[in-house]
Formats: sequence, structure tokens, C-alpha cells
Amino acid sequence: MSTVVLVLGACGQIGTELSLKLRSIYGSSNVIASDIKPGSDELMESGPFELIDATNGEQILGIIQKYKVNSVYLLAAMLSATAEKHPQKAWNLNMKSLSIVLDLAKEGRIKQIYWPSSIAVFGPTSPKTNTPQNTILEPTTVYGISKLSGEYWCNYYHSNFGVDVRSLRYPGIVSWKTEPGGGTTDYAVDIYIKAVKEGRYTSFLSGDTRLPMMYMDDAINATIQLMEADSKALQIRTSYNLSGFDCTPKEVANSIKKILPDFTIDYDPDFRQKIADSWPDSIDDQFARQQWNWKHRVDLGEMSKIMISNISKTVISL
Repeated sequence: MSTVVLVLGACGQIGTELSLKLRSIYGSSNVIASDIKPGSDELMESGPFELIDATNGEQILGIIQKYKVNSVYLLAAMLSATAEKHPQKAWNLNMKSLSIVLDLAKEGRIKQIYWPSSIAVFGPTSPKTNTPQNTILEPTTVYGISKLSGEYWCNYYHSNFGVDVRSLRYPGIVSWKTEPGGGTTDYAVDIYIKAVKEGRYTSFLSGDTRLPMMYMDDAINATIQLMEADSKALQIRTSYNLSGFDCTPKEVANSIKKILPDFTIDYDPDFRQKIADSWPDSIDDQFARQQWNWKHRVDLGEMSKIMISNISKTVISL
């Protein structure tokens, strides 16, 4: 049976690049991108696209039946900083969409689900350094609460109904292709854009705020690698810890200065500082590395080169 994928939330930061990568693997016609609004020209022109509300089960089932979908990547979500401003709306989107897809798998409508979790499941009582897979989970944000709840729903549906649902706890993800999407770690995207366009950046986090990070290509590769792994090798059905490297805004700025010596940064922490302070500064992802051979490829220095090179080309072409 050929793999036919539906990506819910395909126009977001991860969804756009994941959809394009999946199309390169499974064929453009076998990956249906969807969102509540149209996406980039590249996404819209590279394969089928459907307007879908991820909280509408009838719409989702209709698309699954129309295209004979057997795998769903549920990326529709309201991220950390935005969710704090709209807590009830965030909870509804983040949880209802997951419940719908899990039930569809329970009913045999689809064979496999990917649902991303986040380092937001950790809280101020979790160990800060090399945060282990199994530890205290007491999130203090709406986003983190929804992700923690989702992890246990995924595990419940796998344990009780045999649903093949797989998940990663993403760290901050950095990409030059899409604008920041309302996450606390999004400074690590915005800083490169401002560095190229304006030569300066004001960070909404303090200079020494250390957080786990990852370049987008590594995040996409990890996602697909997990989904293609032998089910028997996967011993975790809540969500796998995942990490690339960790850094502070000051370290990112210093990395940029090696390429753009005149770049300057200052710091004006806002409400997102409290969110960042509740999260780990580094992640232990040994289970991902052992059970399905995860290995990141891009470090901070390499990421800075990639980001500045590509953003510069984009600015020049405008």
C-alpha cells in the first residue's frame, strides 16, 4: 500500500517544510497539505491543498476518504507565546484536533499519526540541565499543559486501542524559509532576519537565557525518521526527547558577529522571559538516539552560516 499523507497545519513554520520534504519522498500527489488559510506559493503549487479547520472532524474525514489517506501529521496548534494571550482558544485547537485524529485512527480510518510535543511539557520543577526523558513534568503554560495532556492521550490510545501514534518533543526550531510563528524560542529566527536587514536586534529574552535548539532540516529529518522506524523498536509512545544543541541569545549574537562583524544586540526581556525560564536549558535525548538512531547534523556555527546566507539572498532578490 502506498503512503498517502494528510498534513494538518501545513502552512506553519514546520508544516510548510515538512510537507515539501514529504512530497519529495512519497510523491507530490500523495501528500495533501491543509490549513485554515492558503500557504506559500511553493507549497500551494507543489501538490494538492485543502482548506480544513483542524477542529472539524467531518472535514478531516471527508479529505481522508477523498484521497484515501492512511497517515496524518497533525501540526495545527497555537504556540506558547500566542497561547498565553488566548488560553481557551489555544486549548480548544490543540486538544480537540488531537482527539479527532486519535478517534479516526481508533476507528480504523487511518493507520498512523504524527503529533508533535514540545520542551514546553517541562516546567520549573524539572531538572534544567540534560533534562531526562522521564522526569517531573509540571508545565506552567497553556501550551505546555496541552502538550503534556496530548502526550498521555497518545499513550492511552496506543496502549488501549493499538493506535500507531508517534511524537517528538521539539526544542526551539530555526528556519529561514518561514516567519516566526508565535513561539518563545522564535527569537532565534527573528535575530537572523534583523541581523541581515537592519544590522541590529532587540532580544525579548535576556542574553544568558539558555534553551535547546535545532535547525529545521534536522527537525524534519527526525520527524520522518521516527515515522519510518520499525514500530517494534519504539518503546516510548508519549513523546521522545529530541535535541540538537543549546545556546543563549548572546551566543547566537556572537555567532552572527563572526559573519556580520557590525551586528549589534541589546536586551529587553518581556513576558516570554518567564516562559523561557520555566524550560530546560539542555535536553537528554539518548532514547531517540538509541532506539531509532537519531543524530543531529547542524550545530550553531553551521546554522548561522546557513541562515545568513539564505536570508541575504532573499533580501537581495526583493
